[in-house]
Amino acid sequence: MTHACGGTGMWMQRTDVIVIGTGVAGLAAALAAHRRGRNVVLLSKVGETATFYAQGGIAVVLPDVLQGNGDSIEAHVADTLAAGGGICDPQAVESIVADGYRAVTELVANGACFDESEPGRWALTREGGHSRRRIIHAGGDATGAEVQRTLNYAAANLDIRRNHVALELLVDSGTVTGVLVLTDDGPGVIHAPSVILATGGLGHLYQATTNPEGSTGDGVALAMWAGLPVSDLEFIQFHPTMLFSGHGGGRRPLITEALRGEGAKLSDSQGKPVTAGVHPMGDLAPRDVVAAAVQARLAASGDSCVYLDARGVANLAQRFPTVTASCLEAGIDPTRQPIPVVPGAHYSCGGVLTDVSGRTDIAGLFAAGEVARTGMHGANRLASNSLLEGLVVGGRAGAAAARHARKAGRARMITPTLPLRPAVARADLQRAMTRYASVVRSGDGLGELVEVLDGAAQRVIKSRNDFEDSALTAVATAVAAAALGRTESRGSHHRSDYPEADPEQAFSVTRAASSLAPAAVGC
Repeated sequence: MTHACGGTGMWMQRTDVIVIGTGVAGLAAALAAHRRGRNVVLLSKVGETATFYAQGGIAVVLPDVLQGNGDSIEAHVADTLAAGGGICDPQAVESIVADGYRAVTELVANGACFDESEPGRWALTREGGHSRRRIIHAGGDATGAEVQRTLNYAAANLDIRRNHVALELLVDSGTVTGVLVLTDDGPGVIHAPSVILATGGLGHLYQATTNPEGSTGDGVALAMWAGLPVSDLEFIQFHPTMLFSGHGGGRRPLITEALRGEGAKLSDSQGKPVTAGVHPMGDLAPRDVVAAAVQARLAASGDSCVYLDARGVANLAQRFPTVTASCLEAGIDPTRQPIPVVPGAHYSCGGVLTDVSGRTDIAGLFAAGEVARTGMHGANRLASNSLLEGLVVGGRAGAAAARHARKAGRARMITPTLPLRPAVARADLQRAMTRYASVVRSGDGLGELVEVLDGAAQRVIKSRNDFEDSALTAVATAVAAAALGRTESRGSHHRSDYPEADPEQAFSVTRAASSLAPAAVGC
């Protein structure tokens, strides 16, 4: 690492690979690049990651000797494609699913411990949309915390920069050259021939979400500002069971669907089942189906929430300690009371267009995890496929970034200026997104949303708050354009004015960054 003074007073440094984000995909990428002899700098905007809060587990097909339930790569692929509503890339799904066991064994080699049904045999559970028990988990419902702990330990000696906000990707002649960064010491530049976006999701587009505070769509915005195409952003998964406490917005606890896999039931305030007659798999239908059923019941009843009755789940407190603790903190004893739940913004199925190794259209720039659209998830993510994708594609992206850095050599040094971008105040944006682009959308409502976004004032980006507001505005604009363009209901995208799926629209739409200005969006 070298340090130099830029002509405008910005500090400047060099490295081989920059990774933006320290969740499962970012750490898997950083470790893969480091093990191939590259110098790696990780940029962390906030301490918490969405990975830490992941409850359910990792969907993975185990060798026959370890599972004995007739599972197969083909069955996992079929379940993923069924959940994805005809939008998944089958080859991408097969590639990632087939590599899952290898990635998990690498995680175990780093020290991860998963729950066992008997010594030497992992306990398997089932979640919505899965035809087999293939979900491995840790601490009952604390899988994400165990994955994060393991990767944090493995990456303890890497160069991790806390409170570093990536403001802009620097690109020269179609090749990435580094990142403009804001720190406590002011703005500066880290130059590198390889950069990996692993920034997570965009849940804070909405007033209430299961995502941690840093999930403001940073990577998607950075990629669009650099001119990269995005795809499938209309498909935002709303988890059907987020804990309802009657309080305001921000991050709310997730109530894992593994509870439904173990027999918990959804009902309304009158005790009537929510998913009866909606789908053959009932409460274990894919998340988009269950979330839409819950939303429809709430709209019809006027109630604030529905209820998940987990009182029949054996050893609930011991098997699901995270859920139990969250409920008790809200004054609910899940062993004695049904849990009040509502759908909540959870996971973006789309993102920056990449291949299954995280490569983008800009040389040296990669993306992995929730920020990327590999074709794995399509219109709706199958439960517990996210940690799987983060491990597999994160590791591949890190290896590819290391190879590129070795071949490319030193990146050309560029001294940028602080960007000027449109930004809607966060509270106003979240209010509009929650009202007009939530579980169910309409053309008229999305048109209202576009008017809000079109009124964004220009702002010099000189603080984390400025950056996040501008990133949320850019991503909301892209979501609105995508949702307006898809005149049907498919997967996690529901249009009240087009309630049925249109077979003619069973494909992904890739949108160039230049086409996403709010003023250019029409109904």
